[in-house]
Amino acid sequence: MASERLQKLIAQAGVCSRRRAEELLRAGRLRVNGQVAALGDKADPSCDSIELDGKPLRASAPAMVLLLNKPAGVLCSCHDPEGRPIVLDLLPPELARGQGLHPVGRLDFESRGALLLSNDGNRTLELTHPRYEHSKTYRVWVRGIPQQVDLDRWARGVPLDGQPSQPVRLQVLAKDANACLLELVMGEGKNRQIRRTAELLGHPVLDLQRIAIGPIDLGELPEGRWRRILPQEWGTSIPRR
Repeated sequence: MASERLQKLIAQAGVCSRRRAEELLRAGRLRVNGQVAALGDKADPSCDSIELDGKPLRASAPAMVLLLNKPAGVLCSCHDPEGRPIVLDLLPPELARGQGLHPVGRLDFESRGALLLSNDGNRTLELTHPRYEHSKTYRVWVRGIPQQVDLDRWARGVPLDGQPSQPVRLQVLAKDANACLLELVMGEGKNRQIRRTAELLGHPVLDLQRIAIGPIDLGELPEGRWRRILPQEWGTSIPRR
């Protein structure tokens, strides 16, 4: 087996995400053949001794991708110093611990809906990198009834923080006396983009649900539940280890 970067080997072993693995390396918690490893170091598990906190790095966890229907009030993180509920709390213990699963992308604490989790760096790249152009679909209740001029402005892309935004496919699904239900299809996901745009247009978000990521939609998956995603569901060749 060829040498690989240590953060990749740690993630493949199901310990944590690559980003978290970089923190472990910076903290000096990895040793290769008895020597403290640094960020950027490589190793070959077939011939090198790799230890984390003095214990041998275990074999890679099976690669998997899960779809979770995240409720509002749950954090998209693998740990939270404030003790708030996290997405791993919604998985059975055998998946939540020791498999290296981590959220793919973001979904606000207050928002709900489709969230992918993975323990495979290659698959995470395939699912998140802009070059793969995986759109995301949202159902959003906003306060009040936006005028057509505001909807057209939103569809063209409202700049945020002085930076342009991509166009949005937008349609009105329902109206009542004080609120409007919109469906948005977006190719990018800036931090709190939908909420910030709605606020700028004078129609704050009342409820935000992501119903699909690319071709993967929630379907009948109940809120707070999860299911495994098979490679053929994605409609593309997802790289394997």
